[in-house]
Amino acid sequence: MIRGILAGSCRYMELSYVFWLLLGEVFSKSNQVIDFTSSKTLEIRKTCECFDLYNELVPYDKAWSWQKNIVKEKKELIESNEECPDSLIILQHSPVYTLGTASSEEHLNFDIKDPPFQVFRTERGGEVTYHGPGQLVMYPIINLRNHKMDLHWYLRALEEVVIRVLSSTFSIKASRLEGLTGVWIGDQKLAAMGIRVSQWITYHGLALNVTTDLNPFRWIVPCGIQNRQVGSIKELLRQSQPSNGCRKSDLHHPDDFQLIDITHNSLIKEFSEVFQLEVQHKTNPLFELSEKNI
Repeated sequence: MIRGILAGSCRYMELSYVFWLLLGEVFSKSNQVIDFTSSKTLEIRKTCECFDLYNELVPYDKAWSWQKNIVKEKKELIESNEECPDSLIILQHSPVYTLGTASSEEHLNFDIKDPPFQVFRTERGGEVTYHGPGQLVMYPIINLRNHKMDLHWYLRALEEVVIRVLSSTFSIKASRLEGLTGVWIGDQKLAAMGIRVSQWITYHGLALNVTTDLNPFRWIVPCGIQNRQVGSIKELLRQSQPSNGCRKSDLHHPDDFQLIDITHNSLIKEFSEVFQLEVQHKTNPLFELSEKNI
């Protein structure tokens, strides 16, 4: 009887040892946790601080300077071997034209000495574009060391965010065009991309036309691409209305403010999913807006 008890005790100890050994293996895998509702192993998401000013008109030069300051701070963190969290700025701009490193003044349909709006020549890639009210701009300032050190992958990821927004929220099937950046519906470009990467830290980003007045694009050759048009979510939804003008519901035909809100929420969600980040909204006491709230 005693021998049976001892054998049972030894068996219990062996099982206990195996259990704690397996448990130790689970927790030794950094940034991973087992989801018991699925057979898949899920990575714990890194955080991304989000400065959400989507309802504000922010002057371009202020946002540009702000981005560069954040990039500088991240470089200092990396040099000090400190944690370098990703950041995201989302906003709208006061009307402005911006030129990238590849820009040519031949793509301006106005005298640059007498422009209809302010013009800034920047260090981002790409050609000339327009920013203005009704266009949501996302500036991800992320450390690609935490993701994938591949600029083509990063651009495709930005495009994927917008493609998912259009599909999941508006049932609009968007696509990429071979050899061109951005997101397209036929020959209409809805979202433009222009980035800069310094020591694998990104800045600048993407601009999505939601309720944007498209007339200012006539003063330029957008992105330097001839024989292509610029579109907006609002215009696509308007074109999809029944020919008799009947509205099925306010949900399917939101007003401009609702459309901005809906698109903004979807952009944050899809950005989080594509980049596998937990977005945490923050305020920045050092950045004071001089523009009025929309």
